[in-house]
Amino acid sequence: MSGLYHVLGAKQFDRAELDGLFESAKGMEQVAREGGNQQFPNKIMSTLFFEASTRTRFSFESAMHRLGGRVIGTENASQFSSTIKGETLEDTIRIISGYSDLIVMRHTDIGAAKRAAAVSSVPVINAGDGSGEHPTQALLDLYTIQKEFGRIDGLHIAMIGDLTYGRTVHSLSYLLANYKDVHLTFISPDNVRIPSYVKQYLDEKGVSYEETIDLAGIAKTADVFYQTRIQKERFPSPEEYSKAEGKYIIDRKLLDEMKASAMILHPLPRAGEIHPEVDSDPRAAYFRQAQNGLYIRMALVEKCFS
Repeated sequence: MSGLYHVLGAKQFDRAELDGLFESAKGMEQVAREGGNQQFPNKIMSTLFFEASTRTRFSFESAMHRLGGRVIGTENASQFSSTIKGETLEDTIRIISGYSDLIVMRHTDIGAAKRAAAVSSVPVINAGDGSGEHPTQALLDLYTIQKEFGRIDGLHIAMIGDLTYGRTVHSLSYLLANYKDVHLTFISPDNVRIPSYVKQYLDEKGVSYEETIDLAGIAKTADVFYQTRIQKERFPSPEEYSKAEGKYIIDRKLLDEMKASAMILHPLPRAGEIHPEVDSDPRAAYFRQAQNGLYIRMALVEKCFS
């Protein structure tokens, strides 16, 4: 509905809004360290997840609790909601928006969040829509880069793995188009390359990028290595999955080739594409990245209620 602040996709954010959100997230770090506050004591968040989630769901629920609010929801809405009885998504949202003040939804279908927002009487946050977008993950990714490097302009960012079905890659690419002199390198097996619609958007925004299958070839030059899981559940067949699985692994050998100032990110969960021996290296930022999700999502909750 008009007049509500929804978080549906990364393209809705401009540079000024990102700067403001990151400043708010920085303040939320202090709030979280102090155990939270009572900013929204009478607000209720509904978490409606049709796909599995650990970090996204728990960080959103923690964010709401730390801001003094309450949470209702389900982690398996495809089985434990009236969807299983044939209820449409639109009807489900109409009902739930009458019970709560904010809906955080993950769905299997691309565009589901926009459909939900069209009928909701409260703000809707897209927590992932199939292989489409995951804007809040991309926001915390970008916030992590800003915190670790002190800047985003001028960085060389390599995105590795499942780039076709990797919704986090799509959203992060859109957000990076707000920055100057950023260069993107997309590294993937041939059957999971970055979609043409993402490249078209980057072309329209004048963002420099390249595609390659050679991870070792950019090891010495990239600033950020954004590794992703090959998502078995999204492939049309086991044969297609086997063509992509296990092709790119960050291990000690590759780590030794990277710049001392480089950073390794991963939206998690991982499934063998980053060797555990990398975890102790200071360049491995993925667990710090996951923690930043709490602060960004606290800032988003505040923005939705402002």
